[in-house]
Amino acid sequence: MQPSKQTLAWMYEMMVTSRRFENAIEKIYMEGKTPVFNMANGPIPGEMHLSDGQEPVAVGVCAHLNPEDIVTATHRPHHQAIAKGVNLKKMAAEIFGKSTGLSGGRGGHMHIFDPDVNFACSGIIGQGMGPAAGAALSRKIQGKPGVAVSFIGEGAANQGAFHETLNLAAVWKLPMVLVVEDNAWGISVSKEASTAIARNADRAAAYGIPGHYVSGNDPLKIYEVAGEAIARARAGDGPTLIEIETYRLAGHFMGDAEGYRPEGEKDALFEKDPIPAMRETLLDGGSFTADELDTLETKAQKAVDDAISFARESADPQPEDALTAVFA
Repeated sequence: MQPSKQTLAWMYEMMVTSRRFENAIEKIYMEGKTPVFNMANGPIPGEMHLSDGQEPVAVGVCAHLNPEDIVTATHRPHHQAIAKGVNLKKMAAEIFGKSTGLSGGRGGHMHIFDPDVNFACSGIIGQGMGPAAGAALSRKIQGKPGVAVSFIGEGAANQGAFHETLNLAAVWKLPMVLVVEDNAWGISVSKEASTAIARNADRAAAYGIPGHYVSGNDPLKIYEVAGEAIARARAGDGPTLIEIETYRLAGHFMGDAEGYRPEGEKDALFEKDPIPAMRETLLDGGSFTADELDTLETKAQKAVDDAISFARESADPQPEDALTAVFA
């Protein structure tokens, strides 16, 4: 399964948009937090988890999805939200805690929710798996189109929800795909120190479903494997587990000193940055000129600039709205 030129252009544009968005958020997040770091200060208070380096996972999977498909993501959700088509301006405003945000500024960056494209995420580890299975079940019972894709980190594969969800998804043959983003680190704990099996994809056999491992953080390989899994789900043949090797170029959160990483690891990862690698691949393939890719990058930067301006200029929520949308 080879992507068309249009799809390749979209994948590259979304990867660049995600990276440029993260770069902008990283810079703004640090406003008011120096010289002494205090995450409560600045225009974006609270924790911030950046997805630099993990962009191939989002575009490789979401290239096969449409607005009626469901995506649940993790506490590191921006790349997936962008690839799923979440409104970038409203997402930026939500991160800034503004009234024009997706949830009026109530959710922040770990609780992005956009019903227009069926996207949601949560700061709780593994929390999105059950809701994704529920959404898939509802589609199946009602005979409605749509598949559910749940993205989790490799650490979440050790949660009880992982096994419970895969078991029921397999028993009920749900139109669902579970994607494990393996960036090798669960906060500061390495996969080797926390997981008894080398490949989480091998756990699929316990539930009688296909399991695939994709190495190299390669968006084209991810696109191929995800396409087969999503087509299988659409055909009514049940769920698939995909484990993808990816790279976290940032810390677990902004302010993370990353003292747990072995010396030289991060430098080596930057040498494998997937965005310049994707650009080189597209140029070497002969389908794109440098000018075409430059145009996509300019378009991505404008989208980010417009979103950040919208967020900065938007009004803060009114105090009297504090108890609206709150359920007792």
